[in-house]
Amino acid sequence: MEKTRNVKAAADYVRARAKRVPSIALMLGSGLGGLAKEVQDTVCIPYGDIPGFPVSTAPGHAGVLTAGRLQDRDVIVMGGRFHHYEGYGMEDIAFPVRVMRDLGVETLILTNAAGGVNTSFKPGDLMVITDHINMTGQNPLRGANDESLGPRFPDMGGLYDKRLNGILRKVAEERSIDCRSGVYAWMTGPSFETPAEIRMLRVLGADAVGMSTVPEAITAHHCGIRVAGVSCISNMAAGVLDQPVTEEEVFEITQRVKGSFSALIRGLLERIDEGR
Repeated sequence: MEKTRNVKAAADYVRARAKRVPSIALMLGSGLGGLAKEVQDTVCIPYGDIPGFPVSTAPGHAGVLTAGRLQDRDVIVMGGRFHHYEGYGMEDIAFPVRVMRDLGVETLILTNAAGGVNTSFKPGDLMVITDHINMTGQNPLRGANDESLGPRFPDMGGLYDKRLNGILRKVAEERSIDCRSGVYAWMTGPSFETPAEIRMLRVLGADAVGMSTVPEAITAHHCGIRVAGVSCISNMAAGVLDQPVTEEEVFEITQRVKGSFSALIRGLLERIDEGR
């Protein structure tokens, strides 16, 4: 009950300040926060002002909630997320998604910067997430289940919405955006993976690897929110190329592809009702 009250307090705070009720939420990953600046008629709320909301400490995460209009849609945009490697627990990471549900969000678009495990990928590719592999041993649904949110044992087979993924691929093709489809593996970080770990992930069927997204996706699916995921392949993972993996490379590549990334997300918003 205390968790429910905390979620409601946060949602009520945002609702009282936002001009509209959003049906679509976007969570922007490392280096991808520039899309929030394209939102119009905005209300910006620092995370620290929202009751119970964690504060993002990761580089490239602004820590601001932006409500407004994008492609003639009412949206709410998280300019940065919370990671397990920052010291946050699963309850903290799940909290914003549950606030979004209370606000009336029906669709959550998750984005991240990720390392390319698939050797046919290249830095600057965008990848539509079709499935994930949870390598952390952590799950945001651990503990007492709130049946008002979702079932004790939710099916994960259809987590990444096939209709939304189809729209993303269609938009990419029509706009000549380099876009792949693949499986995202979640590791805790903050250290980048070893070459041996990347070889293991490739054997397991992963195409990209990162330090986020999976707990938010599980939480959203559990409470009935449709999920789409897009990774920016910001670097090739350890051992693929004979060079070190650096934070600077991640931000350089995400800045290089910000136009394509924006076009892909805007295209999804334009056509988000197709096939419903």
